[in-house]
Amino acid sequence: MQAQIITQFGSPAVFETTDVPAPQVLPHHVLIRVMATSVNPVDYKIRQGAVPDIAPDFPAVLHGDVAGVVETIGEGVTIFKPGDEVYACAGGVKGLGGALAEYMLADVDQVAHKPKSLTMAEAAALPLVSITAWEGLIDRAKVQPGQRVLVYGATGGVGHIGVQLAKSAGATVYALVSSEEKGAIARKLGADFTINYHQQPVEEFVAEHTNEQGFDIVFDTVGNDNLQNAFKAAKLNGTVVSIVSLSQQDLTLLHAKGLTLHLVFMLIPLLHSVGRSRHREILTQLAQLVDAGQVQPLLDSQVFKFSEVAAAHQRAESGQAIGKVVLQRE
Repeated sequence: MQAQIITQFGSPAVFETTDVPAPQVLPHHVLIRVMATSVNPVDYKIRQGAVPDIAPDFPAVLHGDVAGVVETIGEGVTIFKPGDEVYACAGGVKGLGGALAEYMLADVDQVAHKPKSLTMAEAAALPLVSITAWEGLIDRAKVQPGQRVLVYGATGGVGHIGVQLAKSAGATVYALVSSEEKGAIARKLGADFTINYHQQPVEEFVAEHTNEQGFDIVFDTVGNDNLQNAFKAAKLNGTVVSIVSLSQQDLTLLHAKGLTLHLVFMLIPLLHSVGRSRHREILTQLAQLVDAGQVQPLLDSQVFKFSEVAAAHQRAESGQAIGKVVLQRE
């Protein structure tokens, strides 16, 4: 089969198109004919060599997100049949082949039926970011109706799903954005209030929107040193969820306010083969929300072909994309 591979870490120029053996279907797996994939930060960090401990062996086929059609089912698979349209985040990391190829082998526990209302490209934008947002807000923070939820990076990959999940759970959603354009997008996604963090420091918008009490839940998709801002924004005994915490932090404010901190790393089931069926459950429930009109993917204006993977990575890394950068089969 044809695949886009890397044989070394480096710039987007390291991608090359070549023929590699197609995966052989295994028990409890499905072979997916790949129709679309999307770029997540972890994909270009793996390509760069920034996270070598989770990188697949060379020659490596990257990308976890996939949308496609079941080609073959392995022994013991009963919930899918050839021809089913599916989506998943199921590879592109150590020990698992990725989606930048004609076919991708996937553990059936991580695969769900694609939302009927979406195209393949739209569906491919969802798995990693949606599972991350779901684990953070639904599974960990257990967002409840009437709670005030603050979402950092509200038009980013994980953030735009977080806005919609919190809203669908009945929360009042406050979206932090960097421009009026992104504020308009966040409101369209369901945010009740938008806050431009370039114009208002955290103390000011906490005072304005919560009468200085703070937010029930702060969903931090920026992470690292921004955690201190998240701690400031949370109410006493509130909850902070972060998806990026590869840093050393002063926990004084966390202690002083009695906060609960949750750190989400959705790749754990892929890397350690534990809890994979939860991913299928989340994607199945997500598909229902999508088809009910409660969640929609936000795609960047530029859509790429698989042969343009280098340009797609450049776009994703540029910081200029709004929403997910997707690639679709030629």
